[in-house]
Amino acid sequence: METSHVSALQTKHAGIERQIQQEMSRPMPDAVAIQALKKRKLRLKEEIARH
Repeated sequence: METSHVSALQTKHAGIERQIQQEMSRPMPDAVAIQALKKRKLRLKEEIARH
C-alpha cells in the first residue's frame, strides 16, 4: 500500500512538472499560476520524502 501511495505521489509530481513546463513555454507565462504549481509540487515532494 505504501509503495503505491508513493508511486501515485510521484506521478502527480511529474504531472505538475509538465504543467509548469507547458506554462513556461507560453509566450506570456502566468507567473501566479507557475508559483502555485511550484508550491503544489514542493508539498508533494515533501510528502514523498516523509514516506
